[in-house]
Order: sequence, then C-alpha cells, then structure tokens
Amino acid sequence: MPDNNTNTTGKVLDLKVFRRIISYAKRYRWPFVFTGITAVLLSFLATARPLILIEAVNRYIAPRDESGLLTMIILMLVILMLEVLFQFVFVYTANWLGQHIIKDIRYQVFKHIIHFRMAYFNHASVGRLVTRVVNDLETIAQFFSQGLFLIVSDLLKMLVVLIAMFAIDWSLTLIALAILPVLLWFTRYFQLGIKKSFQEVRKQIAHLNSFVQERLTGMSIIQLFTREKTEYENFKRINTKYKNANIKVIWYYSVFFPVVDILSSIAIGLLVWYGGLQATTNASVQAGEIIGFIMMTQMLYRPMRQIADKFNTIQMGIVAGERVFKILDTEARTPRTGTIPADQIKGKIEFSDVSFDYVPDETVLKHLSFCIKPGEKLAIVGPTGAGKSTIINLITRFYDITQGQLLIDDVNIKDYDLNSLRHHIAIVLQDVFLFSDSIYKNITLGNPNISKEAIIDAAQTIGVHEFIESLPQGYDYNVHERGIMLSSGQRQLIAFLRAYVSNPKILILDEATSSVDTHSEELIRHALDAITENRTSIIIAHRLATVLKADRILVMDQGQIVEEGTHTELLAIENGVYKNLYQKQFLKADEV
Repeated sequence: MPDNNTNTTGKVLDLKVFRRIISYAKRYRWPFVFTGITAVLLSFLATARPLILIEAVNRYIAPRDESGLLTMIILMLVILMLEVLFQFVFVYTANWLGQHIIKDIRYQVFKHIIHFRMAYFNHASVGRLVTRVVNDLETIAQFFSQGLFLIVSDLLKMLVVLIAMFAIDWSLTLIALAILPVLLWFTRYFQLGIKKSFQEVRKQIAHLNSFVQERLTGMSIIQLFTREKTEYENFKRINTKYKNANIKVIWYYSVFFPVVDILSSIAIGLLVWYGGLQATTNASVQAGEIIGFIMMTQMLYRPMRQIADKFNTIQMGIVAGERVFKILDTEARTPRTGTIPADQIKGKIEFSDVSFDYVPDETVLKHLSFCIKPGEKLAIVGPTGAGKSTIINLITRFYDITQGQLLIDDVNIKDYDLNSLRHHIAIVLQDVFLFSDSIYKNITLGNPNISKEAIIDAAQTIGVHEFIESLPQGYDYNVHERGIMLSSGQRQLIAFLRAYVSNPKILILDEATSSVDTHSEELIRHALDAITENRTSIIIAHRLATVLKADRILVMDQGQIVEEGTHTELLAIENGVYKNLYQKQFLKADEV
C-alpha cells in the first residue's frame, strides 16, 4: 500500500485538507454555531475582568473609598462564575462535535475499506491500516476539540482584549506590543519545525504498529525458528526511532514555551517601566491602568503561546487527515457495474479463453477454457502454483480476469450484482478465519435469515452437532480471536457448516480437508455427498482421496489444463500427470 508519510504540499497549513476536514461539520451546523457563540461570550467575559479591576483600583482602592468596592468584588465574582459556566459548555460542545464528526469519518473509512478488492490487502500493511482507522482518526478528533475551537476562542479573546487596550490607552498598548514581531517570527520557526517532527512521529508509530501486529500474528514462526532475540533487536531499533521522534517534539516545546514566557515578561517589564514613568510625570496614566494592562498583556501573550500549541494540534490533524483521505481517495474497489440479480442462477460456470495475471507480464492462467454444468461436482488438482486457487479468486470476483470471458449461466460475471452473486457462492478455504465470537455468530455472520434451528439441522446432517454440543456453552461457545480455542480440524468443520447453511448455488472447497485430522476428514467426506447434491461444486485438493467421487477432474499445470476426465479415465493415461500424482500419494500412504 502506498504510504506517503509527508505532507506533499509542503505548506505549513494545507488549506485543501483543512477545508475537507471542516466539511464534515456541515451536518452539525447548529452545534457548530452554538460553540462559536459560546467562544464569543467567553472572550467578552474574559476581557471584563481587567476592566472591572481598573475601575476598582482607580475609583475605590487608590482613593481609599470603600463605598463601591464590595459591588466591584461581587461583579467580579459573577463574571468569574459565568466564565466558568460558559467554559464548561464550550469544552463539552467542542469535544461533543469532535467525537461525532470523527464517528462519521470512521464510518466512511471503514465502509470504504471493506469494499476494497483483495489485491489491495495483499499489498497493504494491516498495522498501518489500523493506525489510519484508530490513531489518525483520533488525531482528527483532537483537530476539532483541542485545536480549531480553542484557537478561535483564543483569537477572539485577543481581539477583544486588543480593542479594549487601544480604547483605554494607545501608547501603553503599543509598548505592550513592542515584542510581538519577535514572538511572531519565533512562532513561525516553531511551527515549521514541529510540523516535520509530528510527521516523523506519525510515520514511526505506523511502523511500530505494523511491526508489532505482524510479529504477534507470526509468533509461532518466530519461536519455532528461535528468532526471539533477532526480532527483539529489530523492535528495539523501531522503538528507538519512535522515541527519538517524540523527543524531537519535546525539544521544540521545551524551547518554545520558555522563550514565549521570557518575551511576555519583557513586554510586561516595558509596560511597567513606561507606565510608571507616565504615572509619575503626569496624571494621564493611573495605577489602575498599569495593573489592568499587566493583566491584559498576560491575556494577550498567553493565548499566543497556546495558539502556537493548538496550531500544532491542527497541523497534526491535517497530516492525519491527509493520510486518511488518501485511503478514501484510493480507487481499489471491485467494479460494481452489474445489476442483474443472481437469485435464479442454476450454477453453470464457463471459462472462455481466460487469461489472468496478478502482476503484469507474469501470467498465471493461460487461455483457459472449460465449462462446469449445473449441479456438477468438479475437482481441480495439480501442483502448487498451477493456478487452482486463482480460478476460485476469479469466480468470487476477488480479482477480475485479464482476458477472455467468465460466464455464469451464460451471463458475463461482471453483469451480475456483486452482492447478489456472492450471496449464492459459499467457499471453505484451507486457512479458516473465525472471529472472536460465538460459534453461532461465526456461522451466521450476522445473517438474520439463518435460524439456530436451521444451523442445528445442518450440523446434524454433516455430523458435527455432537462435537459442537460437547463444547462449553455449545453453539454459544466463544472461539476467541482467529478461533484459537479450536483445533485446525474443528475450525474447518465450523467453516464447512458456515458454507452449508447459506444454501449456496455454487459451493467451493479450496484445500478444505488438507489440514484436518483423520476423524474430521471422515466427517467431511461423509457429508460431501449430501452437501453437493443438486449444487455446482468445485473441489480443489492436493490430497486426491477427496476427489475420487467427483463427476469430472481437471488437472492443471502452469496455468493450463493438461488433463481432463473422471478418476478412472485419468488413471488410464500412461505417464499422465494425474496418474503420477495418484501413485505418489497412495504408494506413500501404503508405505506408511
């Protein structure tokens, strides 16, 4: 999967991605507006405090007049309580919006991913996809709750404070702003550096997630080949890179915040010096103005520090958004142009001069032509890499053919509605995947049309009911992640039952008995006759014992059909591929 971990625009703030993220707030227009109104009220309430303080000092404290001081104190307390109340409302609604918006994006991303063609997942890193769906989306949520709304609130506070300062005394205001150009330059430098650092953090956490997920999945291989020490050293290298990326972020913050505090203190020092001179040489500046301006200068510079921090949150959100949108913009879906329902198909399958390659110029199937009659039981055998499983991938439309035609009931497979077509195809793979859930839910996969009674009847038909009932909680037994609580043979039986209860028109068994124990294989063989009756069935197998009763057998080698016939007919071919495979397997079995 292509994974560009940098902002391709090279801008500090990618407005295109920014606008796209903001567009998700349209659905929540009124909560968005309400949050904005709350931010405006907060800015006025915050500015009211120093104004009340100026009035209290000049009118009551300096002249030693206690008559109205209590009123000023009560008014200040009321302002503070209102500010606390509106701050609570603001923080809650901002986070509420962030969570609802990210919920919508997460729905969209997951819905998009689950329709990707299988070729995408063959090259995609699962760990990186998990990072996109979980970590990056959470970062976008912070874009709203801890970035955008707080910046808007702080900018409004700064604007109202600045207007109030100019209205009171323009000369004091200019002194307070004397350090501002230096602060803006330093903030710009900080933003450029921290953006690159955050991109590196996102890149390294994706590598870390991918590495851990892959190693946990392949833990048996690591232990079997005693690779624990090697993988631990590999993990240490990746973990160190992640640590170093975070330390670089910490370094930028460690420099930026103290510098902002120093510049703010210099501005206050200049203000006290100039204001003190004005207060002692003429009466144009009073003590209340100086105290109030110190408070307002802090209110002016503190948001600048916070805005720089929150701007980084927005940058992180934009970087995360860019990565998420790359997934949403990836056109990896199986084309769904077909509209014909597959409800009435009989199960005839025809390959007409079909060629296919997974990678350009590396042909897997070469001008393949054969036909499966409705209700026919067809077996496909051949050495590894012959193209047997590729045929299954084409019938299920995990991949589309490169050349020729693939017909079902004389209709091009692409003309069928894809969901309808797959609804009538069931497949049992060699590597069975079970979800961390009950056996019952792993069989139905959430299909409400499959009742528990139907499952029990099907289980009794194929002889697995007693095995399931012997488990704790029976059909409600939780098999845990990937079905680790069951043996490989038991997982195959569950997959077999899952395919059978869906009552498919086309049944595919892809090496379905190659990894089961003798008892499980006997159960499956016993059920095969009943399951394949009046149903087109395709059996792909290395173990030829499972194909002896097939109506017809195709023998493949290097993407082509080299032999075709019944078991008896194929054995009659001197030096035939099938005969050689059969003799090797059964002679070896006799020797054992």
